[in-house]
Amino acid sequence: MERPFASFDWDDANREKCQKHGVSVDEIEALFRGTPRVAPDRKHSEGEKRFLAVGRNSIGRAMFVVFTLRNKDSQTFVRPISARYMHRKEIEGYEKESPSV
Repeated sequence: MERPFASFDWDDANREKCQKHGVSVDEIEALFRGTPRVAPDRKHSEGEKRFLAVGRNSIGRAMFVVFTLRNKDSQTFVRPISARYMHRKEIEGYEKESPSV
């Protein structure tokens, strides 16, 4: 499957914020190499469009990533903003909507 983005836009600030909850950069990037469910983040898209990605890491732990898309040199990059593991109730809701995931 071809990715609709070139790569990731990381800097010290977003790397630190994403890792604050124990989620590694590798886990976040792997989530996007898979088939996460993506939806607009309508509550937090005032200055720029933000999105929510939900999926599982390589050991099956459910993750939640907030990100935006950045265009540079005619290419699109994913810029993760925040990441965390999902709570039990969130996982239950996610599994109801995606029972095969």
